[in-house]
Amino acid sequence: MITRRGLLQGTWAALALGPGVLGPGALRAAGAAEGLEVGDDGLHKQPWFMDSFLEMGDDLQTAADEGRSLMVIWEQQGCPYCRELHAVNFARSEISDYIQQHFDVVQLDMFGSREVLDFDGEALEERALAEKWFVNFTPTTQLFHLENTGAGSLRAAETFRMPGYLKPFHYLSSLEFVVGQHYQNQRFQRYLQDKFAELRAKGIDPDVW
Repeated sequence: MITRRGLLQGTWAALALGPGVLGPGALRAAGAAEGLEVGDDGLHKQPWFMDSFLEMGDDLQTAADEGRSLMVIWEQQGCPYCRELHAVNFARSEISDYIQQHFDVVQLDMFGSREVLDFDGEALEERALAEKWFVNFTPTTQLFHLENTGAGSLRAAETFRMPGYLKPFHYLSSLEFVVGQHYQNQRFQRYLQDKFAELRAKGIDPDVW
């Protein structure tokens, strides 16, 4: 008899062997067992992801017109840390609500073939854009503040990057770092230190995240 626990153990053990071991069908089955949505492309989905035309400059401008910033999340099929991002971080309402309040979110596939229009006007497949943007890990989350509209390059447009999986406390802190424009006067590490100190002064242990 196939059990939910057995299915998940077998599935995620296979994922540990690397991307491409399981097809989208098996990934959807595993995702459904965990209550996660997996698309036909094998990537985990959230209902608040944008249905984008993949024109980065326009996406940032559209977000800014609504007083919001742009988030680009790079994932790949079979990525266990991408699953963790969805199953752990996005399952926390303080994170998912904050994202929906402040960001438009575009999901890209690090090995995908969809055409994306870069900020500089160059049209590239996702996998080529990932190389151009130096995206080497999944998940990678890039944040583009609304004030950066009209930027003609990634360097001018990107405000902050999370290369790899960050646990909930650090992930949410990164979002707040950008939305609050704290990056204008301090480094992220200093921002975290100040936040730790503030929480400890209130008797809150930040490590509980």
